[in-house]
Amino acid sequence: MKHFFLVLVVILFVGCKSDSEFISPVFNDVKQINYSISNEDFANPERGFYRATYTSASNYTPLLLKNLVSYRGGNTPQSANYSTKSTLVYRNFVLNDFVNSDISREFLENIQTDFNTVESAGFKMIVRFSYTITPNSGNCPDGNVCPPYGDASKERVLAHISQLSPILTSNSHLIAALQMGFIGIWGENFYTDYFGDSSENGVNKKLIDENWQDRIDVLKALLDATPKTMMIQVRYPQMKQRFVYGINAPTSSAALLVSEAFTESDKARIGFHNDCFLASEDDLGTYFDYGNSATSPKADIEEIKKYVIDDGTYVPVGGETCSDAFSPQNDCSGALSSLEELHYSFLNAEFNNEVNNDWESGGCIENIKRSLGYRFSLNSGAFSKKVAIGEKFNFELTINNSGYAIPYHERKIYVVFRNTSSKEEYNVDTQIDARNISETLKIHESFELPEGIIPGDYQLLIHLPDSNSELFNNQLYSIQLANNNVWESSTGYNSLNHTITIE
Repeated sequence: MKHFFLVLVVILFVGCKSDSEFISPVFNDVKQINYSISNEDFANPERGFYRATYTSASNYTPLLLKNLVSYRGGNTPQSANYSTKSTLVYRNFVLNDFVNSDISREFLENIQTDFNTVESAGFKMIVRFSYTITPNSGNCPDGNVCPPYGDASKERVLAHISQLSPILTSNSHLIAALQMGFIGIWGENFYTDYFGDSSENGVNKKLIDENWQDRIDVLKALLDATPKTMMIQVRYPQMKQRFVYGINAPTSSAALLVSEAFTESDKARIGFHNDCFLASEDDLGTYFDYGNSATSPKADIEEIKKYVIDDGTYVPVGGETCSDAFSPQNDCSGALSSLEELHYSFLNAEFNNEVNNDWESGGCIENIKRSLGYRFSLNSGAFSKKVAIGEKFNFELTINNSGYAIPYHERKIYVVFRNTSSKEEYNVDTQIDARNISETLKIHESFELPEGIIPGDYQLLIHLPDSNSELFNNQLYSIQLANNNVWESSTGYNSLNHTITIE
């Protein structure tokens, strides 16, 4: 069940009456329209199956525009039995040459080139930095992953965050989410030489207070080094709990409140990435209490998972599958319920495809492709047929969200008037943020006509653009509604299939 979390009392009304009962007493001389739903899989910003890429300082491989274009077009991921249309690319920048030195200017320039390519393709990045993605096998308790692991010290990490701050800030409009990274192999915050090894290889086999404080300092540095609009994902939910409430925070710590969501506070900016979704009962340590100096480590699935379910209503949640050993729990029935319950916005299209291919053979992959993140559709509308200059136009529209989540960045709704003869356009900012559409939203309002509009016939459309001014008019970053015969790919607008006469 999705959550209703905000009521816009002034201009929105959520009712249970039928459309005809709701409209007729208030709006006269209106046209009523019902919209048909599309089941198409199409590319929408900041959601869906992402494509995973890695590049290292020792062998930098740049992103290729042709590859991103093919991902958007719906090619088949590696080892997959399904195709999917993507707008997200995960990028793990491996700082292996800089474990004991500053990041080079050349490497920073290469990162900028990748951002330029991403913008040309209409993509956004999920960004992570790490120092190594190559585990060492040997004679150690964990066997396949042995120390030394190869990550960097806290001092070095903080220095690198400071170096990366300008490029992350200047390209923040192209970053869907920044993952905490840096610590441990793959930047996954587990097998680490410097931040507390809680694995069987470690001395304490848990995290002590010093380890938590060092990790808190890294997360705080990332939050401070990036714009307040940027979302940062942590690998383990307990990381956010201990950051927000302190090292002694219990797993029962409170999730975000409605009043705290979207406030650009540190608490409101931290989301979650699960790199082993449905891999075991506790997702291989995702829902685990790693202890502190005074407490012992233990699994705590119920409390920590509940925290992600509640907190994830307002922050980005995503990740990847990593093992098919938890079958049949990770087959279609378990996946569909978990993805919705946990509000997933994105998943890796290419790992682990033993799991993902089971969703194809089980018949649910199309449902997942459509439902990751938000999926907005028009239900019905009622609009003035004619209005005179100086009067208000009546506007009612019902929008549904059948996706697992909401947008995690601001996304305002604009009404567009397009003159049917001159094609000149006028915008009305409804002041409605699409993050408010958790399930069903009814807009019921009389709006002022756009300033400067002249008499004539106008096509009525709605526009859900990116909030960043550099991307506002780029149709590749606008939201397409899941309806038949409404999308304009050339503009990024959605037609309301209505013409209004301005007299």
